[in-house]
Amino acid sequence: MNPNEFKDLIAEGESSFLEFKRKATTPNKLAREIAALANTKGGILIIGVDDDGTVVGVRSEKSEIDIVEQACGFHIFPPVEPEIEIIEYKNKDVILVHIPESIRKPHVVEIEDPEKKRPVKRAYIRLGEKSVIASKEMYKLMTTQAVGKPLKISIGERERRLFRYLEKHERITVKEFASIVNISRRRAERILIDLVRAKVILIHNDTNNDYFSLAPNINLD
Repeated sequence: MNPNEFKDLIAEGESSFLEFKRKATTPNKLAREIAALANTKGGILIIGVDDDGTVVGVRSEKSEIDIVEQACGFHIFPPVEPEIEIIEYKNKDVILVHIPESIRKPHVVEIEDPEKKRPVKRAYIRLGEKSVIASKEMYKLMTTQAVGKPLKISIGERERRLFRYLEKHERITVKEFASIVNISRRRAERILIDLVRAKVILIHNDTNNDYFSLAPNINLD
C-alpha cells in the first residue's frame, strides 16, 4: 500500500472492516479484534494509529509483530493467518494486519468469565466499529455457513407465516417467531438460520437482541 492509499484508508475512520490501535496491547486483547474481523467480512487492523486517525507510528516493528503473531497463533482457535505489511508514512512506521474473511468460522478466543470464574471460549464479530461477542444465533450461523455457498430449502406454512409477518412488521426476533408459529425457540432458531443461509432473510447484529428481516429483492409470490 502506498502513502496516498494509506492516507485515504485512515480518512475513512474506524468501521466494521477497519480497526485502529495506537499499539498492540496484550495478545489476548488483540486476538479479539483479529478474530472478530475474520468472523465477519475481514478487514485491516492498523497498529500505530490513534482512534481519531492520528498517525503516531510504532517504536518497534518486531515487538508489535510478535504480539500479533502470538495473538493469531496461540490465542485464536483455530488460528488465523493474516498478511502483515509495514509502511512508512510521514517518517513514521505503521503496521497493517490484513485479515481475510475466514472459511474456518467461528474463530474463538479464550477469555476469563467473571461469573463462572474460569476461562471460556467466545466468538467475536464486528458490530459497526466495535468487536463484540457473537450471539447464539450468529455463532450457529457461523458453524453452518460456507462462505458464498447458499443453502437450498423448502418453504412450508411456518416460513410463509414468517414472510407475511415480515412484510407487515419488517423485523422479527427468534422469540417472536417461536411464539407466532408455536414452536420451541431452538426450532425457530434453526428455521431462521437456514433461511439466512439460503439468502432469503438477513440477520442483523444488535447489542441487545439480534433480529431478522427479509432480504432485498426477494419475490415471495
